Amino acid sequence: MQELVIRRPDDWHLHLRDGGMLRGVIADTSRHFARAIIMPNLVPPVVTSADASAYRERILAATPADHSFEPLMTLYLTEGTDPHDVEAGFKSGLVKAVKLYPAGATTNSSSGVRDIEKAMPVLERMAEIGAPLCVHGEVTTADVDIFDREAVFIEKVLDPLRRRLPELRVTMEHVTTKDGIDYIKASKANLAGSITTHHLIINRNAILVGGIKPHYYCLPVAKRETHRLALRAAAVSADRRFFLGTDSAPHADPLKECACGCAGIYTSINTLSCLAHVFEEEGALDRLEAFTSLNGPAWYGLAANEEKITLRKQQEPVRYPAKIETEAGPVTVFDPMFPLYWAVV
Repeated sequence: MQELVIRRPDDWHLHLRDGGMLRGVIADTSRHFARAIIMPNLVPPVVTSADASAYRERILAATPADHSFEPLMTLYLTEGTDPHDVEAGFKSGLVKAVKLYPAGATTNSSSGVRDIEKAMPVLERMAEIGAPLCVHGEVTTADVDIFDREAVFIEKVLDPLRRRLPELRVTMEHVTTKDGIDYIKASKANLAGSITTHHLIINRNAILVGGIKPHYYCLPVAKRETHRLALRAAAVSADRRFFLGTDSAPHADPLKECACGCAGIYTSINTLSCLAHVFEEEGALDRLEAFTSLNGPAWYGLAANEEKITLRKQQEPVRYPAKIETEAGPVTVFDPMFPLYWAVV
């Protein structure tokens, strides 16, 4: 197959940041993606519907005029989140989901939830109205190995929560383990998972072998090869519970290349080329549309995009910049460590 026509894709987990970084990265998403679930972990975080509305306007103002793009807004769950505000925002159509960050789990998560009991009034209201909860599925206690955080989160936090509120719709974002994949597969209802581009391509060796490589460091951190293969199998399976959420997360290079570098990998610019390569390797190009364009909208109760895009395989590798320049500083682009031949045309 040398050419593939699919519905225009969506990104169900995206970091755009704000200010100069937002203005520098938005076009790489809006060029190819029709919609994206926007992460709320700004400083300060997006905690109210009013915050979400204002952030949405800043995103739209930064989007190139000739691009058609819809930001889908989320709220940052805190122990003081107002259930009435969540309900009003969700019913108005402005707020598509609420995001649970365990405090300290990742970038700008210090305002996250430390005691899930204190967030129960909001979660109970969300279960009543059908509002999805997006979870960063890791525990943050010091006694748990960083490579085990997802599995322990499922056992200690997520499964008890879902047993208590079976009506709550939960998206396990950026699943990184076979444990997470198996847990979603075993679920009968109200659970789905997004998978990133980079977790389909790298394992933890990419970060550590031959010296520490900060531009492959992300949270949740990449795991063993057995987990990467489980993610690949799920992504190409056409199982409607799995869909693309890039978790593309730009940081200026000085914040990555330092003694305590930030977590995040920037993939928006070359995600579709990377995914076409992965799906071709797996003999599953005919299932790429389900993963990028159909399963996510179905989960979030939206229609699939009518517009189509074309991916074409070239003789020569597609040329992507090693870095993009933003007002906030240079951002290194994800290097999959192999040439990319599929281009959006």
